Amino acid sequence: MCQHQPRCPDALAPDHRAARVVASHYEQGWSLLCNGVVLFDDDGELLPDGRAIAPRPLDSMDDRAA
Repeated sequence: MCQHQPRCPDALAPDHRAARVVASHYEQGWSLLCNGVVLFDDDGELLPDGRAIAPRPLDSMDDRAA
């Protein structure tokens, strides 16, 4: 799918989030990456094969009250 040079990381690569955004629908809360991964505003992901990756937990520092 990727036409960039250097090529974007594959959807299953550890750094797959480094792929370029090819479509963004911020008003709907998601973006499509060049490698076919859909990123959601809640930090969840949908891989091209249909598998869902749950949002990552907040860092313990983010959970503390200021």
